[in-house]
Amino acid sequence: MTKTVRFRLNGELVAVDTLADEPLLDVLREHFKIKSIKPGCAPQKECGCCLVLIEGQPKVTCSIKVAQIEGRSILTLEGVSDNERKLYADAFQATAGLQCGYCTPGLVLRIKYLTDQDRDYTRDEIAKALDGHLCRCTGYVKILDAVELIHKAKRGGALPPVVENGGVGEPLQRWQGADLVLGRRPFVADIDVPNMLHGVVVLSPHARARVKSIDVSKARALPGVQAVATARDVPGNRWVGLIYPDWPVMVAESEEVRCVGDVVAAIAADTARIARAAAALVEVDYEPLPPVLDPFESVKPGAPRVNPVHANVLQVTKIVKGDAAAALKGSAHVVTGTWRTQRIEHLFLETEATLAVPLPDGRLHIYSQGQGIFDDRRQVASVLGEPEENLFVELMPNGGAFGGREDMTIQAQTALLARMTGRPVRVTLTRDESVRMHPKRHPLTMTYTVGCDAQGHLTGAKISIMGDSGAYASVGGKVLERAAGHAVGPYKVPAIDIESTAAYTNNPPCGAMRGFGVNQTSFAIEGCLDLLAAEVGLDGFEMRWRNVLRTGDAYTTGQILDKPIGVETTLAAVKDAYYAAKNAGRAVGIACALKNSGLGNGAIERGHARLVVQPDGTIDLHTGFTEMGQGLLTILTQCAVEVTHLPADIFRPQVNTRFELGAGQTTGSRATLLAGRAVIDAAEKLKLDLAKGLSLDDLAGRVYEGTTVVDDTTAPGETKNGKIKTHTTFGWATQVVVLNEAGAVDTVYAAHDVGRALNPQQCTAQIEGAVHMGLGYALTEELPCKDGMPVTAKLREIGVLRAQHMPKVEVTLVEVPEPEGPFGAKGVGEIGLVPTAGAVAGALAMFDGTRHMRLPMKESPAARAINLGRIPGDRNEWH
Repeated sequence: MTKTVRFRLNGELVAVDTLADEPLLDVLREHFKIKSIKPGCAPQKECGCCLVLIEGQPKVTCSIKVAQIEGRSILTLEGVSDNERKLYADAFQATAGLQCGYCTPGLVLRIKYLTDQDRDYTRDEIAKALDGHLCRCTGYVKILDAVELIHKAKRGGALPPVVENGGVGEPLQRWQGADLVLGRRPFVADIDVPNMLHGVVVLSPHARARVKSIDVSKARALPGVQAVATARDVPGNRWVGLIYPDWPVMVAESEEVRCVGDVVAAIAADTARIARAAAALVEVDYEPLPPVLDPFESVKPGAPRVNPVHANVLQVTKIVKGDAAAALKGSAHVVTGTWRTQRIEHLFLETEATLAVPLPDGRLHIYSQGQGIFDDRRQVASVLGEPEENLFVELMPNGGAFGGREDMTIQAQTALLARMTGRPVRVTLTRDESVRMHPKRHPLTMTYTVGCDAQGHLTGAKISIMGDSGAYASVGGKVLERAAGHAVGPYKVPAIDIESTAAYTNNPPCGAMRGFGVNQTSFAIEGCLDLLAAEVGLDGFEMRWRNVLRTGDAYTTGQILDKPIGVETTLAAVKDAYYAAKNAGRAVGIACALKNSGLGNGAIERGHARLVVQPDGTIDLHTGFTEMGQGLLTILTQCAVEVTHLPADIFRPQVNTRFELGAGQTTGSRATLLAGRAVIDAAEKLKLDLAKGLSLDDLAGRVYEGTTVVDDTTAPGETKNGKIKTHTTFGWATQVVVLNEAGAVDTVYAAHDVGRALNPQQCTAQIEGAVHMGLGYALTEELPCKDGMPVTAKLREIGVLRAQHMPKVEVTLVEVPEPEGPFGAKGVGEIGLVPTAGAVAGALAMFDGTRHMRLPMKESPAARAINLGRIPGDRNEWH
């Protein structure tokens, strides 16, 4: 039953006829098209993305029913004056306080409320005031900088100028940053098109069960339902996958569901409410089967087969160099232990959404937020049974990704519903659905035996790694391959015996997440170095100084590092901080790290770019790689500016399938390396024409192609021209963690060799955000499952840190130029959180003598100081 509700919206008296229990968030977005407020956690009241000011007070709208605001006044960013909005946009741009931008509009309204108050704030008070907001990207450091700037500006202070034009090495403002700050740049769920339908998917409640029957008759009969799809409606190939096509977009009758994220039906209806009501009417008869939940049990002979496409052992990687057994036997000191890491939820704030729009020419326009739109196009076309040219895929901004948007979730189902109805369809997942569907960070069990001589020089290592890849391959085999290759970190170990296994289970799939298997093994090898240092009588710094790789040394796989590398320089950069803390009697931990840039391991990698000169004098910059908040489109613009000396504001970066620029997923810290080189190639060709005296008017319509190829890396166990080259290049880092007197994290010093900082301000911001994620990984974050089902989807229980929990972070950018990188640069997106957990564990061991060998370290004083990650339930029932 509808009710007329009247209230004042941005100064205007409005009325709406709606259901009294409709969330205010939905009413504002759907009825009034206020898209600056975003759905993130609804109805948990935990992310702050949907915040507005009600009667001048900050309130989240996902938990307020529309009937509750009768006669009240609401202010959104759309109602703030132009001058004030410019102040907020400029401040966030000047401080690099935004990355993906999804959380930022909600934060801005909270900041308006705070800075309108007639009082001063300390930095700690600002952080506490932002507790209702979650940011997964930035680490909050630069958000707090923006608040301080805004507060001063409202009292007569001046903002630093926003950098509107700049080449390599300058702090150029983020591409479309102002629109992201103010909520004007639409995400997929913000886009409304005429005649659009709303879609939902029906997920399996079981980790393993046989589907005996699917009855959709009641759902189909519900008024307002336009289509109900099951496996039998798929015209093409139901099976998708980045490496193996082992993942059905819909599970058919008589087949097994293999995890709780499996789709059994999809529905398109006139409204989202009708679609969800119809989903509740789908009747599925399941025969529950015992799920396979332990990877060690999964790989045993006779275990139930999880996936019909592949045996339960997904992939084994072996690396043998020298005689590890003999080296260990002859070592002066040997340590042995098993380190365990947890399953982690990416928890990007924008849940998955796809919009598919039929075009007049018969093509389908798909608005995607994925990390590889060409892989999206390929897989969706296969499902539809259509040629790829029938699909035009366009990347929209995404609200964070961190590896979690590489695999397909709802793209194919959305496209199928659009084809079935002939109408636009948009599917948006709830937070619970998102947590169930997309792949997670692998939980690993790692048994290490590592030795050293009497002086502390490493001698040998024997390592066994088991990874739970869940029900589908995703890129799990490659994650465990990367874990093996990085298993001894940035250290020189003469003799190595490593075996790394990825196993299928009926748990949620695990795939790419920032660090890609290296965070886990870093935690283990850094623990081994600390234990050995204690045996030898060295401190943590000296142990690492004696063992880090230097130019001419051999990396784990046998690759000779014949280019300048910066790990020694990063160690030197934190030496004073380490010893100052140690001499002051503070508990301090240290860890070093490396992380590859590029897939390597024998993969042929390409980067493509196109520069298209437009009649209005602008230049479209096309790439196939994904902008997900890391600033890729900004630094690609800077590469083009550096070559051509044209102003930055004429370049228009975009990612779509107009040109064949497919180069795989934006993963493995490879986008800067490959896209940067390709843009330089295209820009050099444009520069040649400009040097001839031709103007942009003369060149209108001209397309400049840029391409780069990396084809000289080698697969595990192979050589090329007698050489091993596992990866093109590596990032290097050292982090130091200092605890306070109570054992909480006080300061993180992060020194990172980035090759060349193309945009130093945004590079620093990337590292700060990664440290934030690394601290959560170390102390509070986990996603345990019970019988294959995640035990929580609540943001605070999952354990992502808030602003008040962040310690001081001091970043030092070390620039040791990479000869194969664009202007000497290499990827920095992942390495920022690789060493963090190991450094935290080292500091905690110094604090109270406890050596933590399992993540997260929730029982530690550092974790107990944080009021997050406390999941109710019986931990003994979790896995």
